[in-house]
Amino acid sequence: MNADINFDKSPDGLVPAIVQDTKTGKVLMLGYMNRDAYNKTLAEQMVTFFSRSKQRLWTKGETSSNFLHVQEILVDCDGDTLLIKANPAGPVCHTGADTCFDEVNTENAGAGQGQFLNYLQSIIHDRKVNPTDKSYTTTLFNRGVNKIAQKVGEEAVELVIEAKDDNDDLFKGEAADLLFHFLVLLEQKNIGLDDVIAVLQTRHQKQ
Repeated sequence: MNADINFDKSPDGLVPAIVQDTKTGKVLMLGYMNRDAYNKTLAEQMVTFFSRSKQRLWTKGETSSNFLHVQEILVDCDGDTLLIKANPAGPVCHTGADTCFDEVNTENAGAGQGQFLNYLQSIIHDRKVNPTDKSYTTTLFNRGVNKIAQKVGEEAVELVIEAKDDNDDLFKGEAADLLFHFLVLLEQKNIGLDDVIAVLQTRHQKQ
């Protein structure tokens, strides 16, 4: 793909790189890449720009740990602009906003809040590949698949117990706990939620 990118078209050897959330379709930010930044992005699968202010390569998230995990890179018809589809590991903007355009990135137009699950999956994945001692999720991964599976079982039992009572808030809380730990177990098994949904879709088609 490198051969299709015209880095020499600009006097400074930079091409604009638009970053888009793979799951939601939201445009997250715009940066610039030179050949070295592009090659580093390919090698590490995390978006790296060339900072025009610092005059050096800059991996998004190198200080905040909110990395942009690359899923796909497209080149426009003129070979001088990149579209990078990525999974963000947290807020993208330095202000703390989801995007540099101050848009909320937890749901896509018409998709409902179910899109937040995709965002949560990206956070869980990042805690696995970029562990931190302050993260509860990292602690779960460190305990291994047996402990994670055990935790899912415990949360399922607690949900069943709450289902017998009439406190909807407690029930929803336990449901959220179960769903979160289920996503952690899927990540530990290297299985995506989309894979599980695909099974449901196949079963639905057979009915």
